[in-house]
Amino acid sequence: MATPSGNAVSKLDIPVAQSQPNMDSPSQDPAAQDKPKPIRTRPQKPNYFLIHSKPLPLQTYPLPAFVPQNPLSLLRIAYIYLSQLISAPSSHPKHLITGIFSPETNSVHITDHASIRALWEMGFFGKGTLSRSEPSWLDREKARLKASKHGGGTAEENTRKRREERKLFKLERARAEAEQIEETLRKERAALESATEEIDEKRVDEIAVSHVFPWMQEQQQKEEDVEFKEETKTVPTGDPKSEEPTTNIVEVPILPTGTTIHTSGTPATETDIATTTLPKKEEEEEAPITNQEHLQLNLEESFFLTYALGALRILDPATSSPIPTSSLLQLFRQHSYFPTAAPTSLRPDDPFLLNYIVYHHYRSLGWVVRPGVKFSCDFLLYNRGPVFSHAEFALLIIPEYAEGSVEHRQGKGRLGWWWLHCVNRVQSQVKKSLVIVYVKVPEKVPEVGVDGDTDIGALLRGYEVREFVIKRWLANRSRD
Repeated sequence: MATPSGNAVSKLDIPVAQSQPNMDSPSQDPAAQDKPKPIRTRPQKPNYFLIHSKPLPLQTYPLPAFVPQNPLSLLRIAYIYLSQLISAPSSHPKHLITGIFSPETNSVHITDHASIRALWEMGFFGKGTLSRSEPSWLDREKARLKASKHGGGTAEENTRKRREERKLFKLERARAEAEQIEETLRKERAALESATEEIDEKRVDEIAVSHVFPWMQEQQQKEEDVEFKEETKTVPTGDPKSEEPTTNIVEVPILPTGTTIHTSGTPATETDIATTTLPKKEEEEEAPITNQEHLQLNLEESFFLTYALGALRILDPATSSPIPTSSLLQLFRQHSYFPTAAPTSLRPDDPFLLNYIVYHHYRSLGWVVRPGVKFSCDFLLYNRGPVFSHAEFALLIIPEYAEGSVEHRQGKGRLGWWWLHCVNRVQSQVKKSLVIVYVKVPEKVPEVGVDGDTDIGALLRGYEVREFVIKRWLANRSRD
């Protein structure tokens, strides 16, 4: 392209900004300027990705990323790797999380608030004793007190109130329908009775009084007039010499709450009322709320945090001394039975061993494992946690015995098809996939001594896990 001056101009020299609208300039549409911004009515949700960024209650030290365009990043990676290799930093905090074993509830209680938040935010361990899942009783109690003070209520209270109103409305509607039916039946009976042309006795009495005894009607009218005059009689407060009494109306001011009025013969003035007004109490400062909730860990979670991660220390409720890991395994095996089993009666297929094998297996694979008694299963598997999405899989644990063993001949671990179809139907209704987890039970397991010489890892490696996913087959959805 040539210009009148003869200089060639390239397409890159043409200013493009002139053809595009300026984004920094204000909008030319007056309707868009006058339009008010929408007001946020709902509170903003917390950033769960930042709160639950750590999958386990451990401190990790990842190496920096390698940038191919920057060769110095490789030197930085080598320096950090060598420094951590020479003096490796600890992944555990200085003070371990402390819990107390409760033989009454077969669980471990955590009472420290910082430890409670750490266990829930880093792996979703435990359950609040006064909450559904997350230990949020203190926050809900503060919201309830604030709502009761300023009016309104919490979400739970509003839901409960709506349910009560709906229940009362249904009862009132049923009562009104019953009264309407009864009134209709009464009118129909009255219509049938009026067809007989009977004279009402009360009407006969009124006719007799008005025609036969007119003086009784006049006396009754006089008595009603006297009663009306006594009710509407006013007290004369004007000039006593005047024939017509005048009524003096005294205006009484509206008094604040807490005012005491001393009655006497003379009307009270505003000065007397001001002197008798009680001083207004100052608003008392809100007393701090004591957190009455603690975190409750089941046996599998407690042993995983103690043995696999080393982030928990469990104390004996009688002596307040830490329980060794080997003794803790035997203690949990005993309390997995009801009533508590003796140490000599423990078997390789103890409920605690079977549950912990499955729990440890899926936790090591990165799943968040939660109890599944709500959905008629043993465990629920979450991809990241309950606050991000619903559980995807429901686990059912079935022990598998070696062929020829006494348990295999007795048919232990075999479940009927009717039971399996019922459980599978429940999981399909809640949109979860049913996973049957077979745990192969060894014939013998090494005994765990109190001195801790027994290798717990060797004990756990004697078990094998096999899993099968079962889906409910629907004929109308599987047709071609």
